[in-house]
Amino acid sequence: MNGRNAITIVSMMVLVGTEVFAVAIAAGWALAGLFDLGDRLGHVLMCVFSLFAAWIMLQLWRRATSIEPLRTAPTAPRR
Repeated sequence: MNGRNAITIVSMMVLVGTEVFAVAIAAGWALAGLFDLGDRLGHVLMCVFSLFAAWIMLQLWRRATSIEPLRTAPTAPRR
């Protein structure tokens, strides 16, 4: 396991994940308040936007691990 790449990817996922989920929840709350949709529909919007945020995070994880692999390639034995 490549520890340096793992720390980089996990740190990036925490930073971006916090921002993405905060925007998803704030957007649901703001739209519900703007259009006077009520608490229940506001929570539904927050859930829907959070699912979209989770999909974004999955795509980010896949791209990050393709660029910075977590496992090191096995090396050939030296002669």
